[in-house]
Amino acid sequence: MKKYQLMAPGPTPVPSQVLLAMARPIIHHRTPEYEALFVEARDGLKTLVQTRQDVVPFACSGTGVLEAAVVNTLSAGDTVIVVVAGKFGERWVEIAKAYGLQVVPLTAPFGETVSPERVAEALARHPKAQAVLAQHSESSTGVLHDVRGYAAVTRGTSAILIVDAVSSLGIADLPMDAWGVDAVVAGSQKGLMLPPGLGFAALSEKAWERAKTSTLPKYYFDIAVERRFVARNEARFTPAVSLVIGLREVLRMLADEGLANVFKRHDRLARATRAGVEALGLELFARATPSPALTAVVAPRGIDSEAIAAAFSRDHNITIAGGQGEMKGQVFRLGHMGYAAEFDTITALAALEQILADLGQPVDFGASVRAAQKVFAAR
Repeated sequence: MKKYQLMAPGPTPVPSQVLLAMARPIIHHRTPEYEALFVEARDGLKTLVQTRQDVVPFACSGTGVLEAAVVNTLSAGDTVIVVVAGKFGERWVEIAKAYGLQVVPLTAPFGETVSPERVAEALARHPKAQAVLAQHSESSTGVLHDVRGYAAVTRGTSAILIVDAVSSLGIADLPMDAWGVDAVVAGSQKGLMLPPGLGFAALSEKAWERAKTSTLPKYYFDIAVERRFVARNEARFTPAVSLVIGLREVLRMLADEGLANVFKRHDRLARATRAGVEALGLELFARATPSPALTAVVAPRGIDSEAIAAAFSRDHNITIAGGQGEMKGQVFRLGHMGYAAEFDTITALAALEQILADLGQPVDFGASVRAAQKVFAAR
């Protein structure tokens, strides 16, 4: 028997105390008990997103709240500038086009990033642009985009900055109010250590003003209506009650650890993983600032990355992820987000050594583990 380990870039493992909390008998969402639960969750979410604004939850996936951010702040025919340097940048484009928006794509090769200067130039060329859409952590490539820089160049324009933080919330620092980000959207299944099914959206005052004039169709995702219910510690429609119960436990865990320590832990896990991978002579796929959420690795020449991911599962009962789209067969991705600690990284690297050897690659056994432990020992 081999212990199962989930080390994909989402969903991520759920802590036992969270699972136990969600296993309690279900409560009704129109009761004082749920109201007290939601009061605590509201406060914790504001702290996590680092905003004074309400963070509005929806029962949906991360993609659902990406769509919610678009339909609540934009109108048919609006021009949007989209950072496209990975599969989830492409998802922004797909959502925008589905609603008849005019898309100005700012593309970069996968593994690279788009500079704030390019965003500023696009805003100058398209002064009527109503929004800039970007990822913070592009989990398909392992790159962390410069959201702080994007906010700086967007702030003085009529455009709002909408950021997909699905794979960065609770992982990398994203102080919404301090940086001037207009919309932060995220999901439950990554840094928040929960099963999939909860989405979160927070809007700045600038974005809330835009919501007043938005004409795109919306019903379930009408965030202005949902906000009025949130203000009463209620949900407009039936919420994902068990997930909200789990969310309260997660927010308590994050508060106990301290946000600064949460970010530091993820940074150390990421640096150790990168050091271990490079000690084996492998190349990192991210050629820009790497994300602390996951590490994307280029497969050795002549080896299909899907074979590496399959071997992790088949031989070691560890789930990682392969590449997406044009990166399929070329890249494998090791997650180190959420409920992750040092020896999870050590285990994954040790398994990687065995897998590479089984695939005929020369391996200096212990090299990756040694490199990672040096990072951990340095604190």
